[in-house]
Amino acid sequence: METLIQALKAINDVIWGPGMLILLIGTGLYLTVGLRFYTFRNIFSAFSMLWKGRTSSAGDKGELTPFNALMTALAGTIGTGSIVGVATAILSGGPGALFWMWVTALVGMATKFSEVLLSVHFREKTPAGNWVGGAMYFIKNGLGPKWMWLGSCFALFGIVACIGTGAMVQGNSIGEAIQANLSIPTWFTAVAVFLLAGAVLIGGVKRIGAVAGKVVPAMAVIYVLISLIVIILHIDQLPRVLAWVVAEAFTPTAAEGGFAGATVMMAIRMGMARGVFSNEAGLGTAPMAHAAATSASPLVQASIGMLDTFIDTIIVCTMTGFAILVTGQWTSGLTGAAMTSAAFETSLPGIGGIAVTICLTFFAFTTALGWCVYGERCAIYFFGDKAQIPFRIVYCIAIPVGVLTQLDVVWLLADTCNALMAIPNLIAILLLSPVLFKLVKEDESKDSIFKH
Repeated sequence: METLIQALKAINDVIWGPGMLILLIGTGLYLTVGLRFYTFRNIFSAFSMLWKGRTSSAGDKGELTPFNALMTALAGTIGTGSIVGVATAILSGGPGALFWMWVTALVGMATKFSEVLLSVHFREKTPAGNWVGGAMYFIKNGLGPKWMWLGSCFALFGIVACIGTGAMVQGNSIGEAIQANLSIPTWFTAVAVFLLAGAVLIGGVKRIGAVAGKVVPAMAVIYVLISLIVIILHIDQLPRVLAWVVAEAFTPTAAEGGFAGATVMMAIRMGMARGVFSNEAGLGTAPMAHAAATSASPLVQASIGMLDTFIDTIIVCTMTGFAILVTGQWTSGLTGAAMTSAAFETSLPGIGGIAVTICLTFFAFTTALGWCVYGERCAIYFFGDKAQIPFRIVYCIAIPVGVLTQLDVVWLLADTCNALMAIPNLIAILLLSPVLFKLVKEDESKDSIFKH
């Protein structure tokens, strides 16, 4: 087992190394310029479209309202990465890592926009009435049959990653958080999560979307509000923190307290890696949820889809980062969720730590729900509609298994498959970029809501 773990670590060091980060960021920059900075010009219009997308019109094609499609995607992104990932980035890379998370998100918005637009444009309707899309479908329908092997690779890695990252890893995070902070036995948590997840997942994408549409915005708002309270209580530290974040993105961070110091390269690597882990821009996951939307056009849904990255990283992750930095917990020697919990607990004694635990639990649970949609779509790609129910059953069982077991190998294997999903997704986006740019230019000129 130890040999397998070491082998997976070595593989992850390679595929999540500088080459992958350059591919992700480089693709985002290329798309940002190629789209004539669409994501920046239309950010406010996108929020307007999101608000209007809370309902569907009669005759619309799709299964989810545009709003619920985004919430399903956000369910998959706002998770442990928004709480634990930010702490890990700052612990290893210093305050400057937060700056590079922002950079990753700002260019990642163009990537998320592009993969959503292509997914909606090239989506299919199955005999059972499922609207399916994602990298495997825009590869199949956009690049043609000779590239279907690339789409099959994406779908295969997607199934493994979804069961690992979405079910077992999230279940494990829930079990550990509840046991450590609320002293509830893991077996009880496993049973409860199995029953709750089963009640939602068996209902399929529409029920998942309906639950996500209510739970995700509520929990995100609660978490942001609590974070703001922590920041306001230390408002005198905020100017210094902002200066740290910007300055130490380009200069080494000196050792301080329990912080060992960090180079600029470590700040860049950790900020970008944790940013991508959190917002999933380029991984090809979220477009599978957006492909089921009843949106008026691919351009409208893509505009809504890019908000996924903005909300996750620019808003939620920033709140976590500022809370850790203004309270000084980044030099405490604590790690992961414990660092974030301490930041909240020191500011709100008796409340803060429990609040983080509850938010982490709900975020992990909704992440598990969102990733079930992704895995199911990958399974449908291979086996058709008949794969739906068997996949949901297997997925539901995998969640309590994750609660009850140690997952060193699963964590590493899931990380590997996440990277292996990103590669065919990014290749396909780059190859289809001329089609993408043409579609955006044509559709943008038809509607005055878009900023030219």
